[in-house]
Amino acid sequence: MGTNGINNRRKFFKASAALIGGTIAVSIMKPLGLMAQTDSDDNPKDKDKLPLWGMGVDIEKCVGCGKCAEACKIENNVPKEPFYFRTWIEQYTVKNDGEVKIESPNGGIGGLKQSVPDEDIFKSFMVPKLCNHCTNAPCVQACPVGATYISPEGVVLVDDSYCIGCSYCIQACPYGARFMNPVTKVADKCTFCYHRISEGLQPACVEVCPTDARIFGDLHDKKSDLVKFLQENPTEILKPHLNTKSRVFYNGLSSEVR
Repeated sequence: MGTNGINNRRKFFKASAALIGGTIAVSIMKPLGLMAQTDSDDNPKDKDKLPLWGMGVDIEKCVGCGKCAEACKIENNVPKEPFYFRTWIEQYTVKNDGEVKIESPNGGIGGLKQSVPDEDIFKSFMVPKLCNHCTNAPCVQACPVGATYISPEGVVLVDDSYCIGCSYCIQACPYGARFMNPVTKVADKCTFCYHRISEGLQPACVEVCPTDARIFGDLHDKKSDLVKFLQENPTEILKPHLNTKSRVFYNGLSSEVR
């Protein structure tokens, strides 16, 4: 091959390398540019991002009036029999001898009254309970037909049209937050009043609380009441060792609570 042929080949490979390098650079920079745009505060997609709903419970503010449990029953047509609740309040009484007494007559509706003599009490407090709307929800994993699912906003729901009433989800819930509805014959539970929050309203239990012991909000919104609550208080979740990643956060949670 002559000198001209060698030079032509060198020019060809050089041009090809430049072209390939440029293509690679563009292909790399393009997604990086898109990523930067996606993370930008000015990107309209960020403003349209779905909320991630959660709830805070301030045990130090709960007075055990039971208005939350009563409002929940009315709002969600929960059966009137005392046994059925989507949310309820438990009264914890720690006696001087270390014994822990837990009471929740009628789910707290009508108010909770102390049954232990004052002189025997070391401490006493109220703990509202409800579905914890777990990220790793055992009930969702246990449902054999997909009737229990997590909404795009992080709310654990039950599709009545799919539920076969097998009760597997009820057994799987570590928080005792589910029951078999005797009227509908399907699994029932707290939905954060999904029909209300979808319209921009607060859950019924939050709206009626006279001491603001319940705080509802969007975990994606740094300005929401819930995020402020989490920033200002040393909150905990129930049974963290189960790794359910609950979205119900408690302030003032005592070691006796289970």
